[in-house]
Amino acid sequence: QVQLAESGGGTVQAGGSLRLSCVASSRTFCMAWFRQVPGKKREGVAVISDRQPHYADSVKGRFTISQDDAKTTLYLQMNNLKYEDTGMYYCAADVHPADCYSNSWPDIGDYWGKGTLVTVSS
Repeated sequence: QVQLAESGGGTVQAGGSLRLSCVASSRTFCMAWFRQVPGKKREGVAVISDRQPHYADSVKGRFTISQDDAKTTLYLQMNNLKYEDTGMYYCAADVHPADCYSNSWPDIGDYWGKGTLVTVSS
């Protein structure tokens, strides 16, 4: 089992920035960020492995996913935040290379954190 703990959420005005963090209890093959708003399906935001990071079209150019050298802490730098970025942000980790390389959001995520809330005010 891998435990994941997110932090860094909060309330910010549109156009502002936030940095989310996620600490994993052990290293996995890839890590990712997802988000969800009430009444909507969870959507993938960004995933990072040993290849080029993959981003959802809605966040390209504004969000950056990264990891520390130990590959156990995941970050999401969010710039130029928009109202529609509001939601609960979840950290996910996966131990299967095929899932990580697929860039298919439903396939990614063996382990999940409890989430951190991001609210963007307009």
